[in-house]
Amino acid sequence: MLKKILLVIAMLTAAAAFAAVDVNQAGAAELDGIKGIGPAMSSRILDERKKGNFKDWNDLITRVKGVGQSSAAKFSTEGLTVGGSGFKIGVPAAAVKPTTSTAKK
Repeated sequence: MLKKILLVIAMLTAAAAFAAVDVNQAGAAELDGIKGIGPAMSSRILDERKKGNFKDWNDLITRVKGVGQSSAAKFSTEGLTVGGSGFKIGVPAAAVKPTTSTAKK
């Protein structure tokens, strides 16, 4: 009986340690808890989030200096999510629309 109780406690502790941290909900301390995100990066994330929540991983990568495809993959592996979704490796970045038209009239 004692072994079962200890096993349940250990499983709950492990689950809490690997809980997902959503970038749109997390505070500075929670972001700092993600391996690879330090105070400077969490500050940049929070500053950009003040302008509006991140729509997806591509939005995060575009808006936050220092976050690229490889770091996004690492952050996702460590438990960071955007809108509850992990980073999908191999998903192409959203196409950027040109600011001027090149078509002739």
